[in-house]
Amino acid sequence: MNVVVSTLNAKYIHTNLAIRYLKAFAEPDYHVELAEYTIKDPAINIVTDLYKRQPHVLGFSCYIWNIEETIAVVKMIKKVLPETVIILGGPEVSYDVPYWLERIPQADFIVLGEGEETFKQLLDEISGRKNWSEVSGIGYLEDGKPKINPQRNKLDLRELPSPFRFEEDKSELSKRVTYIETSRGCPFRCQFCLSSIEVGVRYFNREAIKEDIRYLMAHGAKTIKFVDRTFNISRSYAMEMFQFLIDEHKPGTVFQFEITADIMRPEVIDFLNKNAPKGLFRFEIGVQSTNDATNELVMRKQSWPKLVRTVTMVKDGGKIEQHLDLIAGLPEENYDSFRQTFNDVFALRPEELQLGFLKMLRGTGLRIRANEHDYVYMDHSPYEILSNNVLSFAEIVKIKQVEDVLEKYWNDHRMNETIEYVVTRSFNTPFDFFQSFGTYWDERGWGRIGHQLEDLFKRLQEFLHAEQPDKSEEIESIMKYDYLMNQRYKPRKPWWEPALDKQERSLLYQKILQQPLLLGTEFAKLGLTEKEMYKHTMIEPLSLSLVDGKWIKQNNYLFVYFEPTTGRPSAFFMESEAATSAS
Repeated sequence: MNVVVSTLNAKYIHTNLAIRYLKAFAEPDYHVELAEYTIKDPAINIVTDLYKRQPHVLGFSCYIWNIEETIAVVKMIKKVLPETVIILGGPEVSYDVPYWLERIPQADFIVLGEGEETFKQLLDEISGRKNWSEVSGIGYLEDGKPKINPQRNKLDLRELPSPFRFEEDKSELSKRVTYIETSRGCPFRCQFCLSSIEVGVRYFNREAIKEDIRYLMAHGAKTIKFVDRTFNISRSYAMEMFQFLIDEHKPGTVFQFEITADIMRPEVIDFLNKNAPKGLFRFEIGVQSTNDATNELVMRKQSWPKLVRTVTMVKDGGKIEQHLDLIAGLPEENYDSFRQTFNDVFALRPEELQLGFLKMLRGTGLRIRANEHDYVYMDHSPYEILSNNVLSFAEIVKIKQVEDVLEKYWNDHRMNETIEYVVTRSFNTPFDFFQSFGTYWDERGWGRIGHQLEDLFKRLQEFLHAEQPDKSEEIESIMKYDYLMNQRYKPRKPWWEPALDKQERSLLYQKILQQPLLLGTEFAKLGLTEKEMYKHTMIEPLSLSLVDGKWIKQNNYLFVYFEPTTGRPSAFFMESEAATSAS
């Protein structure tokens, strides 16, 4: 029997852990092929590839980000391979099963919840007696009516075979994100999350997990992401795994975790700050809201002071990047309250701040009680909210404007000094800057076109000229600094018109060659020749200078040297008066 398990990932670099567990559990009794695609692939291309495989059984792993594209593929596959048994599974189809059976009649079976044992048992019946009532945890049509068999008891995760030892995966490990889980379930009851439905936390075999990680690193895996809902729920377990990863890691490998920040003990952070190599770990922290009343309504227990302590300690340690998440649209969080939440979290200056919008997932308590807060949301995935009793659609549109520029101007770290200066000195709050700029951006249709790095600087320059003309010149000085310090090599043509002509630049270079200490002792140590100066440096007058990490008003020259081997830029400042007196 030819069995294929498939999914449509959001991006090529992603891999699907679920179908690998299905394959590992079904073998060696059944040979199972993996077939991964992306939601950007044309449906006809996916169907063509699957058709060539001629599967007797074809399974799809379904999520909110791929369900609509998967349905299109399923409908087409059933037309060209009508005898193929199609099985759907995954979190998106595990709830409201009668709805899915009616909407996707081309699907022969739907697997509910944890699928490894159910999938194998279903394969046994497909190849044997075809007694579907014997298979726990499936939904199907019987005499045109939905039939749902009760789910089986939870698996003993310690007995599950490894999903990582497949020969066909080896060549891709260095190119893609590898997902790994060491536990299933979540101890918390957040009503917007599917994890709130499963009671309790179960762990995999620790030693087997460690062997899998050793195997993955030995075969080139670079990014390994733990999908445990709360990796640090057990302090002793988290400490054991952190120590193992520090001891066993290979250079260039990054491990990502979803952690609950307010339960992380200071001694754990101290340990990581002292012992973890920089860049080895990355934390994802779901803050969602800092409004206590909102958190209480969604049964989310969160101590904001303890969360701030954790995030601050980690940031001060300088070893671990942090990605913090917010959700707009939670109960009783209006526009002003969300503005406060954004400013509270931005004040922590996380390396990434992800602004998301509430999705009314099937099976969650918030969707079941949607009428209590007058939620209006999309009928199809991703079920994103359109409004509720305290947040209008117009206000959601405004927050989406913030999301666009936040991603480009903060999370991508193209101009850190500029944004820091703007949000602290030019606008009342960080949110006000991102909202004003986001609205300006949207009104000009910039969200619908592509952008080179130079374009991003020009867009911000235009906005500042229009919004705050009295401050635009000094901010442009910082923008020029940011631009040059983010270049690998001397740019051929910067985004601004050079303020110095060829003769002025030559005069300054001659002064610097004669008196290199004008740019400080560190520059003088470089011992640059005239040829190296012209080939590998830029000089530009600014109205601000960076002194001890702070920008002060002072007319000066910014001199940037691009080291030719590494491309790494070094910045030096020279006061305009010093340059004049040196002549």
